[in-house]
Amino acid sequence: MTEADQEMPFRKPGDEGARPTDVTETLVARGTAAVAVAWDADQAVTALYSANYRSLVRLAAMLVRDAGTAEEVVQDAFVAMHGGWRRLRDPDKALSYLRQSVVNRSRSVLRHRAVVEKYAPKGLPDAPSAEAGAIGELERSAVIDALSGLPARQREALVLRYYADLSEAEIAHAMGISRGAVKSHTARGMTALRNVLEQFS
Repeated sequence: MTEADQEMPFRKPGDEGARPTDVTETLVARGTAAVAVAWDADQAVTALYSANYRSLVRLAAMLVRDAGTAEEVVQDAFVAMHGGWRRLRDPDKALSYLRQSVVNRSRSVLRHRAVVEKYAPKGLPDAPSAEAGAIGELERSAVIDALSGLPARQREALVLRYYADLSEAEIAHAMGISRGAVKSHTARGMTALRNVLEQFS
C-alpha cells in the first residue's frame, strides 16, 4: 500500500457498529452547499467528483506546478476512493480524505520528479505541452515563483491555508501533521515569502 492510499481509515469486517452499504444516505459538504448522496460508490463518488474535481485540480496544480500532472493526481485519488468506498469509516469526511490523498500523491510526484531530474541526461531540450505552457504563464508571477522556492511543507501549508481556504484542523489532517506544526510551517512560510517578495518591490 502506498503512502497516498493510507489516508482513508477503513472498517474491518468485524468492526462493531458498521453502517449498511446500500441505502444509508450521507451529506458531503462543500462550503455552505451540501450534496445528498446514497451510500453507493458510483453515486457518491460521482457527486463528489462533480462538486470538487476542479477545485482539487487547482490545489494539485499549485503543489506540482503542472496542470496535466495535477489532473492525473486528482483522478487517481478519485479512483482509489471509489475502490475503497464501501470500507470507508466515515463518508461525511470523504472530501477531507480526498484532499489528503491529493496532497500525499502530489508529494509522491515531486519525489519522483526529483529523482528523474537528478539522473536525467544533461542538455536534452524540453518539449513543453500546452498545459505546461499555461502553467508557465502562471509561474511568471512573483508569488508563484516565490512559493516554488519554499520548502515543500511550508508551500503546502500556505497553499492549503490561503488558496484552498482550509482551517488549521483541515490542513493538519490533509498534511498528516499536528495543528502546532501547521502553525509553524505557515508562519515560517509567510516570513520566507515576504523576504522573497520584498526583492520584487
